[in-house]
Amino acid sequence: MTSSARRLPRPTFRATSSATAPLAFALISSLVQSAAWAQSSPGPGPNKLGSVVVTATRSPQALGQVLSDVTVLTRADIERQAIGSLADLLRSQPGFEMVRNGGAGANTSMFVRGADTRHTVVIIDGQRIDSQASSGASWAAIPLAQIDRVEIVRGAASAIWGSDAIGGVVQIFTRKGDSRPQVDLGLGAGNLGLVKLDAAISGLSGIVDYAVSVAAEQSNGFNARPVLNDPKFTPDDDGYRNRNASLRLGAQLNAAHRLELTGLNSHVDAQYDATAKPKTDDQTLSDTRALRAGWTAQWNPELNSNFSVGESMERYETRPSPYLTETKLRSYSLNGSYKIGDGQINALLERREDRLNNSGLSASPTPGRAERHQDAIGAGYIWGSGPLSLQLHGRHDKDSEFGGSDTGTAAIGYQVTPQWRVLSSLGTAFRAPTLYQRFSDYGNPKLIAEEGKNAEIGLKFSEGVHALGLTVYRNLVDNLIIFGAPGLCRSEYGCYQNVNQARLQGLTLTGASAVGSLRLSGSLDLQSPKDVTDTPGYANYGKLLTRRSKQHGSLRADTDLGLWTLGAQVVASGMRYDDAANTKRLGGYALLGLDAQYKLGRDLQLQLKLDNALDKAYQTAGGYASAPRQFFIGLRHGVSL
Repeated sequence: MTSSARRLPRPTFRATSSATAPLAFALISSLVQSAAWAQSSPGPGPNKLGSVVVTATRSPQALGQVLSDVTVLTRADIERQAIGSLADLLRSQPGFEMVRNGGAGANTSMFVRGADTRHTVVIIDGQRIDSQASSGASWAAIPLAQIDRVEIVRGAASAIWGSDAIGGVVQIFTRKGDSRPQVDLGLGAGNLGLVKLDAAISGLSGIVDYAVSVAAEQSNGFNARPVLNDPKFTPDDDGYRNRNASLRLGAQLNAAHRLELTGLNSHVDAQYDATAKPKTDDQTLSDTRALRAGWTAQWNPELNSNFSVGESMERYETRPSPYLTETKLRSYSLNGSYKIGDGQINALLERREDRLNNSGLSASPTPGRAERHQDAIGAGYIWGSGPLSLQLHGRHDKDSEFGGSDTGTAAIGYQVTPQWRVLSSLGTAFRAPTLYQRFSDYGNPKLIAEEGKNAEIGLKFSEGVHALGLTVYRNLVDNLIIFGAPGLCRSEYGCYQNVNQARLQGLTLTGASAVGSLRLSGSLDLQSPKDVTDTPGYANYGKLLTRRSKQHGSLRADTDLGLWTLGAQVVASGMRYDDAANTKRLGGYALLGLDAQYKLGRDLQLQLKLDNALDKAYQTAGGYASAPRQFFIGLRHGVSL
């Protein structure tokens, strides 16, 4: 299980901040625990129990009744991040670790609870995005400007979402019009040549609601490969440009029927270093598109249904080195729910069609192109009465290439007191082999699905603004697909094989509270993501998985001071290894970020952001520098027409 990031010779860097990481973890651990017990005046906090989420069960459910490990991020959280992509926002969330080959436009991987980046489902307004050539969705191509809300579900979720949901699910919701016409404008600039612009209009007119948004962001970047010990490379800055837009139209035909159309398009043009040729501008062009149409109906107080059809596209190209791959994913879904007493029955019919265009598909019936489809049927039961809650979900997926897969989830929750709740769940999950892994020059038609078996138990406390959460989990992933040695396939260089096994176990501690006007929140992850492939002579048994740490966490504090809202955040990670044999060490780090908002007027706000405030040098992928100190100054103007 490795990141999709490319590996190149390791350069010489400035001294890293690994010495500060243990201090950061001690601070995070103590404050996460003490914050949850602070007795103080109320104030806003994350994950309010009044929120309604849909990702956990594919039906609306109050956050306080969800039996999964869930986080909800709002537009306020997104605006505090201010710059970058979705990955920059998620890296501070419980269970998430980010690996990146340089700046915000570079190849990016996200590990959830130690699971590989390909083991997290990414959804935009109900439409899944994925690549059949690489390790899952393109995190770098999902822009912050179009996002209104993010729902995160951790743990095995294939019984609800099908293939890929071994580590979790991330669903992105774009903006929606729900009131009188509103115009939002944002502009700003920073160092490294950063410039950002965005504009949105949303509103409600009769039965029609609408939201249209466009945005652009670009940066000159920094030298992502400061290979000071290699005279063949000419140091240069690796910048990026992002252009994106989203559209959401809805028609509330009557109280029971709603039609909706959503669409998102994002284009990233990023520079990177691939060759030692002087004055060579290596570029990656990444495009992500998602389009979905849906019909929601309430036939009576007990019966609801939702039908949708959608298509997504992931396109990746490199220049001047010629490489092009394009994945199109089309999906059809019909799901419904029926309430019976204290329970609810959910049912699902779903079809997914994948098509990959890639010149390396030499073994496909149509060289350069491969296709497959998955048909699925699923059912679930949600029940709650008094302090006890139960959820059962089962699903069967039939893949046209590798066959069938059955998955299930069982969860139970008990409200011990009004403040304390105990949760526990068991679940299975899978990821189907990609079309590239089966039909490329290095493909293997005998590949079977990767499989995960997850068990977890959680304890949650909530009283007013005070919250505490503890989740302990263990996820055993079998039949992991790796690129193996020759001998089992047609290529003399090797091929993809189902040979590895991983054990992902750990605990996550979260806390939130307020001390006077000071709001505190944080998380601490202690984990052991290890390779446990039990094969005679296998050298990496018991080794940490590549680029995953044993501990990582974050701590945030913010307060209101007159017209100012001031915030500070620390994100820390322990030591990791850059290789499967655990011989190439990457030092731990602790990063300080500062942000502030100032109300210049009723509809005008000043934004200030300082990332990596202490200018720490660190690496998440060997041979690649991470962003230095970055500052951003912006204005946001929102007005009702």
